[in-house]
Amino acid sequence: MHGPASPGWLLVALCAATGAYCLLRMRSGVEEQRRAAGGEALMGFGMAAMAVPPAAFTPPAWAWPVYAAVFGAAALRALWAARASVHHLHHLVGTGAMAYMAAVMAASPSPAHAHAPGGSGVPLLTGTLLLYFTGYVLLSGVRLLPVAGAAGAAVAWSDRPEVARACRLSMGIGMLAMLLTI
Repeated sequence: MHGPASPGWLLVALCAATGAYCLLRMRSGVEEQRRAAGGEALMGFGMAAMAVPPAAFTPPAWAWPVYAAVFGAAALRALWAARASVHHLHHLVGTGAMAYMAAVMAASPSPAHAHAPGGSGVPLLTGTLLLYFTGYVLLSGVRLLPVAGAAGAAVAWSDRPEVARACRLSMGIGMLAMLLTI
């Protein structure tokens, strides 16, 4: 590592690549997959933008409330969509976590010090989100294990379920990394 900014840049690259693949998945012939990919692309690019190390770029004070509003709106959309599919509950938790992190960053006295550890322990909501995403990452990792006898037919890149699962896993890992810095 070349300093404290290196993990941040790795997280930026991971999340941006995941967001880019999710944009590719939006070309799928399956409508539900297209909708999910759009929300996941927003999460990937939003996580990439929020993970830029403060030494490289300190966003203006108004950026964090804007992030909170965007992800708050995405959380409301996920809440509405959760009526039809349980999968959207995970999107609700993810977008809610992003809105929460943006609100914490907006309330911090200095963006450069927002990533510094300290304080009187882990807040309850942060701890709960850490537990949720730890479980999600472990479960997503298990789902990537190959199944005996499962021969896949030729599928377009935008319809590859194992790549979509790997993207979800990487975003879960990214979410854990971001929550650990709060």
